[in-house]
Amino acid sequence: MAEADGVEDRKPQSDEAHSAFTPPPGMEPEASEDDQPTSEFAFPAGTEPVQPEPEGSAFATPATYSAAHSPPAYTPGQGFPVARLKESPWQDRMRTMLRMPVDVRPVPDLVQRTAETGPAVGRVLDLTLRIGELLLAGGEGAEDVEAAMFAVARSYGLDRCEPTVTFTMLSITHQPSLVDDPVSANRTVRRRGTDYNRLSAVFRLVDDISAHEIDVSLEEAYRRLAEIRRNRHPYPGWMLTSAAGLLAGAASTLVGGGVLVFIAAALGAVLGDRLAWLCAGRGLPEFYQFVVAAMPPAAIGVALNMTGIDVKASAVITGGLFALLPGRALVAAVQDGLTGYYITASARLLEVMYLFIGIIMGVLVVLYLGLQFNASPRPEEVLEIQQRPWIQIAASMVLVFTFAVLLQQERSTVWIVTLNGAVAWVTFGALHYAGGIPPVPSTAIAAGLVGLFGQLFSRYRFASALPYTTAAIGPLLPGSATYYGLLLIAENRLNEGLGSLVNAAAIALAIAIGVNLGSEASRLFMRIPSAAKRRAAKRTRGF
Repeated sequence: MAEADGVEDRKPQSDEAHSAFTPPPGMEPEASEDDQPTSEFAFPAGTEPVQPEPEGSAFATPATYSAAHSPPAYTPGQGFPVARLKESPWQDRMRTMLRMPVDVRPVPDLVQRTAETGPAVGRVLDLTLRIGELLLAGGEGAEDVEAAMFAVARSYGLDRCEPTVTFTMLSITHQPSLVDDPVSANRTVRRRGTDYNRLSAVFRLVDDISAHEIDVSLEEAYRRLAEIRRNRHPYPGWMLTSAAGLLAGAASTLVGGGVLVFIAAALGAVLGDRLAWLCAGRGLPEFYQFVVAAMPPAAIGVALNMTGIDVKASAVITGGLFALLPGRALVAAVQDGLTGYYITASARLLEVMYLFIGIIMGVLVVLYLGLQFNASPRPEEVLEIQQRPWIQIAASMVLVFTFAVLLQQERSTVWIVTLNGAVAWVTFGALHYAGGIPPVPSTAIAAGLVGLFGQLFSRYRFASALPYTTAAIGPLLPGSATYYGLLLIAENRLNEGLGSLVNAAAIALAIAIGVNLGSEASRLFMRIPSAAKRRAAKRTRGF
């Protein structure tokens, strides 16, 4: 026992006993004042200033140099907002926290159960990226994609996460603490398509993951995500092709066409759709698919004009343009730009420009060939739209209905967006035709109502706003102004043609900005956390 005590006494008591700079026992040097090191900031002997430095001197000791009298930490004048996050939909809760600085975000309230050792960081990040990929590929705005990714990560216990979304790249970084190494993962969106049925299913999954009363384990979330990827489209291929034809026919009726024009426009759109599918199957880029799809309606319109039949042949081409104009991509591009995602907005605007140029090339080639064969289209005929209110309202509803089918929307949302589109067209007709207001402001006001009602519907059902707004803007698309400009260019009237195309671009931007403004105006009718205000916008005002 005594021997054990001796061993215990000789055992090192701390890590300092192993230091090579620790003196052996019994040889500690005596402390001397001369040996004490001096601070490198201390004045050398004999050089202390006799008079204190004047106030404001660079060498003067600050009055608050002492930590005890240091100024308080910076706090904005309005203070950090305190948001009641649980009273709002998950989209607004996540946007609120994304706009907060990292160090003032509330501690996450663990929604889903994890293992005792903590969440599986790698699997949570992978699930988050896969969900974001489906949303971005479906055309969702960058802000909503980041909000969904942030909601999934926080629900599984990863609080210090920073998701980043660009046009084709998603990344997320998680840092457990200030002393741990961060973990980053990214994913590239290779294919993008339009399937709002899948988009709605992903939103429901994120909603369930964010809900406290629903238990969704990681395995269950992966299983549901796999089912969403494998799901069948709600409408068969023949129905999509028929919807494209009906859309073009309804659009031709909207701009003054009759029964024969309706049939011709529908036939041209069906042929264009089939040719585009053929090009897609051969692996041709989307640009050439739009070039090919724009040719059949233009060819049928030129053929009708050459036969001398007394019909409004220009309405056939205009109806085909309505079925091709990339309104969905334009709205998403402007939304990303207005919410501060400038890189994604620039890429999407560039995509819209390429698709629009593809449509122009396809129509111009046919119009030029028609002029060589002595076709005599009348440009002024495009602007002569006969006012038939009840027929136009019915045509606008058919247009929106078929547009929703082409977007692969759920059947439960098709009727709602059809009514939303009818309200938009009635508003535009009342302002422009009855009230005499120019088309650009009339379009912006009508699109604002589309965005307002679409956002309210989406918040009521905790879903994406795209299925309630995208198809509803169909009747407002500038098909007539686009064709009028192309026809003038084909007749070598460049100045007038470019002016009409600029007018078409202004109408398209009015649609996109109006939809976004209406979505923001919906905040007046909803309970939104006060922290959801975009305080980062002060950067552009010099703050």
